[in-house]
Amino acid sequence: MRIVMSGALALAVAAGGFIRVEAAAGVGAEREVTLPAGTRLVVVLDTPVGSDTSRIEQPVDAHLARPFVLRGITVLAAGTRVSGVVTDATQSAKVKGRAHVAMRFNTLTPSGGQRYNIRTAAVGRTAEDTKGKDAAEIAAPAAGGAIIGALLGGKKGALIGTAVGGGAGTAVVLSTRGKEVHLGRGAALTLRLTAPVTIRVRG
Repeated sequence: MRIVMSGALALAVAAGGFIRVEAAAGVGAEREVTLPAGTRLVVVLDTPVGSDTSRIEQPVDAHLARPFVLRGITVLAAGTRVSGVVTDATQSAKVKGRAHVAMRFNTLTPSGGQRYNIRTAAVGRTAEDTKGKDAAEIAAPAAGGAIIGALLGGKKGALIGTAVGGGAGTAVVLSTRGKEVHLGRGAALTLRLTAPVTIRVRG
């Protein structure tokens, strides 16, 4: 990070753009620090969420996992609260469609108590793809049916056995939902600001 000074104005050139710091004269004076769009904040969930347990617009709370520091000044302390809502809670489907849960955070409250409105990109998780597992569940009964059919009646029996076995395997897959997504208390997420926010700090 590179700092450019001009009187009471400091511009810190960061990876995502400029962090603007407007400082009044004097030690310990209050400053305005602008975090640009693209700033990333690592948070830890205080509210557990799940694709099958949460609902859209359900409140979600979290806190900063580590402080955000600029030029030796802690702009946001570890533990700073962030709040938002669930934006998507989609359960896994029986035939297709993976479970998904997502959140968007809209307020930030430092230890001083002043609340700031923020805009962040939605952040979430999607369940693992189970297509490979489903294919194995279908194929295994089919193979077993072929073996049993061959023992009973040769080639014709093998064909019948395959059809019966495959049908049984398909029935199992169609009646079973895929995995759900659960993010418990303490799960870490990285938030990305989509609009700048100006924070007032001392020091």
